[in-house]
Amino acid sequence: MTTSSAPVSELTSHELSRIVDFLRKLRAPFDVGVPGATKDVFWNIVLELVDAHLHRRPIDKSGLVTLAGVPYSTGNRMITKMIADDQIRQVPRGGGLKTHFLEPTDALLHSFMDYATHVKGHLAKTFGLRKGTEANEYYFGGSYFAAQIISPVRGDDIAVKVPGDIRFLLNDDNYFSAMRNMWSDFRNDLSRKSSFQLHRLPDLYTNAHKAFAAPIPDHDVVALNMPWLGEFAEKGCLAPLDELLNDAAINPLDFHPSVWGTGNWKGTQYGIPLYCTIEILAARRDLFEDRSLTYPRTFDETIAAARALHRPANEFYGIAWNGQRGMPIANSFMFFLAACQKTIIDIPMHNRESWTFDRFEKLKLQINTDDSLDVIEYMKQLAEVSPPDIAKVDWERGLSYFMYGQVGLAYCWTMRAARFEHELSSQVARRVAYLPPPSRRMHQVAAPVGGFLMTIPARVPPARQRQIMNALAWMVSPEAMKAHVKNGFPVAPRFSVCADPEALASSPIVSMVDQLARRNQLVTWARPPIKEFSYIETVLGTEIHDAVFNGKQPRQALRDAENRIYGELYHK
Repeated sequence: MTTSSAPVSELTSHELSRIVDFLRKLRAPFDVGVPGATKDVFWNIVLELVDAHLHRRPIDKSGLVTLAGVPYSTGNRMITKMIADDQIRQVPRGGGLKTHFLEPTDALLHSFMDYATHVKGHLAKTFGLRKGTEANEYYFGGSYFAAQIISPVRGDDIAVKVPGDIRFLLNDDNYFSAMRNMWSDFRNDLSRKSSFQLHRLPDLYTNAHKAFAAPIPDHDVVALNMPWLGEFAEKGCLAPLDELLNDAAINPLDFHPSVWGTGNWKGTQYGIPLYCTIEILAARRDLFEDRSLTYPRTFDETIAAARALHRPANEFYGIAWNGQRGMPIANSFMFFLAACQKTIIDIPMHNRESWTFDRFEKLKLQINTDDSLDVIEYMKQLAEVSPPDIAKVDWERGLSYFMYGQVGLAYCWTMRAARFEHELSSQVARRVAYLPPPSRRMHQVAAPVGGFLMTIPARVPPARQRQIMNALAWMVSPEAMKAHVKNGFPVAPRFSVCADPEALASSPIVSMVDQLARRNQLVTWARPPIKEFSYIETVLGTEIHDAVFNGKQPRQALRDAENRIYGELYHK
């Protein structure tokens, strides 16, 4: 299929798809249940044609008529007329075939999107959009329609639905510690903190492998770093959750689609997002205002701002970022590459809200590229205006530099940035501006998404899986997430939590990330969750570090990275 130019609209592709589904389900009961009603041929054909276009699903005349649910002769006449009226474009199948695929023309797509935008705005106002708020601030597809105050978390029925001996393998961070404490508070008669094992990220990866390999699972719930999903799903380690979700008190529509999709592998849901965190740029607002500096939006502007703030003689530095050898610098490289609208493997850059990797039996790397060279050059320039030990700085060290007033800018995760406002030792509270990550040259903002998925080992018996799902439903409920937000963990992946006035008031990060989500600027492809991810990350962690800090020629480092990965994965 050819790709027509996309109309300008406030709607994201996911919103438009949900509006199509909403209109389809709204009309169908009328056609079936109201005496004398007949199917609107034009209406049905437009809906199915637009839906196929949004999902990049080639459709021919017979397929379109079938989906429209009308007699073939009736549908054929309508399609012929719409072709003549320049509403449907015929695209040759290719391969010498004389038949065609069908797609909406730009004129039809523009007019339908205008209509869909009207529908979205009318529903937003009807169901309680806050007065004075623009309709494009409302995201069609969230389970909330009004900004309602979520009630406090309760544990009334958890003892009935959930056994007390559930065992958790989790990441060792403040969020999981708080979750463990909340769980234990509500289950103090049934549960112990010893049911929770918390490990730092590299150790969590190792212990997850052990947990899934055990013939009789030692753990009922395993938290996975989002990029690890493909590896564990491909190995058959994870229990499919789709059937369990049918009966669970979890509404996927309340999660931003890009976040919910991080738990999906090849069309099957294997993980429930417990929390998400976004890579952003934190800036000292007071210093920028004192020096009349503009907040950076590009790589060049970031370097210029960092240089203006850099005072090494006073032990104050321009910027902190993760330069430590291994996982930290590998992730920095991938995030900066995302700012160039690129990623480490060759994947189609469309439909960015729902990534699938089922067509990549053998990866085509795109590490040894000019974009990667630009990223390494940017990292070298950053190093010039960074603390002297930047080659050893990880997430914790970089955060400390900013929180204790030693740098003017810092790349950081939002989950960690919450400490700037909530920790008593912070020297920057109420003096921080939270900014989207700068792009290379005023490109579309790409804010990488991170976080953890709650998964169930495949070897857990089915009956127990259902009990465990009840526990997960409680943990990811709006009430539980709001409690965490108010306690200083500002990013929840649920629309209802972001709409809660009390949650919004708890941190400026909540509304900033919510806006990124609504503008479709959150990206999950910066660290694609392919099964080879962990090995690729290991290789990049050494080669990129050598290129930035140890004098290795960048092109050679990129070439060596690709050769090492291909050699390990395909030429053993």
